[in-house]
Amino acid sequence: MASSPHPATAAPARRTRPARHGGWTPWLYLAPALVVLGGLLVYPVYQLGLISFLEYTQAQVSGGEPTSFQGFANYTELFRDGQFREVLAATVVFAAACVLATLAVGCALAVLLTRVRAVPRLALTVAALGAWATPAVTGSTVWLFLFDPDFGPVDKVLAWAGLSGFAGHSWTYDRYSAFALVLLEVVWCSFPFVMVTVYAGIRAIPGEVLEAAALDGASQWRIWRGVMAPMLRPILVVVTIQSVIWDFKVFTQIYVMTNGGGVAGQNLTLNVYAYQKAFASSQYSLGSAIGVVMLLILLAVTLGYLRLLKRQGEEI
Repeated sequence: MASSPHPATAAPARRTRPARHGGWTPWLYLAPALVVLGGLLVYPVYQLGLISFLEYTQAQVSGGEPTSFQGFANYTELFRDGQFREVLAATVVFAAACVLATLAVGCALAVLLTRVRAVPRLALTVAALGAWATPAVTGSTVWLFLFDPDFGPVDKVLAWAGLSGFAGHSWTYDRYSAFALVLLEVVWCSFPFVMVTVYAGIRAIPGEVLEAAALDGASQWRIWRGVMAPMLRPILVVVTIQSVIWDFKVFTQIYVMTNGGGVAGQNLTLNVYAYQKAFASSQYSLGSAIGVVMLLILLAVTLGYLRLLKRQGEEI
């Protein structure tokens, strides 16, 4: 019988290397999506930036003389405009309030969905998805009717409850009440996304973890803050960034509910202000410059938020 070779003299086993695909293979698979994104996103952004550096008015739109390069003159004029600075500050505050309110309502209802039975959970989910599916124009019109000073049921119910000062009260005349009314409508049509997403994340948390926290005597708030929120942080990052993008560029609700920006422009946001500059005043270059500023702000906020989370050791 032939003896087996000694381990020391045995031929070393060959290591199999994983097959390497060609360097261009992944890009070939991504090419269709990149072409679509290039047509729908990259090219419009390029045109937006290009027009912001040109003198582009109604004369150029109508095929007039060629546009002249202005450099940063449009941006200089924009930042010297006191109204623009006021609108920028109002947009930041309004968007931050909308994001915080949307996250609070969405997360609270997501937790509620885990506490109720099947029938109430189904009813709440259907109602929320109905609000989410409602077009912005339709939802804004309905909310305007609800708070209408002449025919709206809200003023009538408040007056019937003894608050006579709200009889015939105009919610869109005052700046802050108009912003508050728009905020309610934005939260109403935005919280379902947060609710459904966070609820799905909660259902993915192992029940043993929550039971252990409850057995240790932790309250519901401590369980949410110390157990659920850290485990849901990647999901919360997604819904927060998405809410920031949506709420920072709100247009339809402001335009419909405040009739184009409120009395004397007191309820303008950057999107509505850009629309007025570009299409009402035919200052397309200034309107494009406002769009570029909005894009840079959103990129800075998103990248800054992601960088902060990476410093904390979170993987997104």
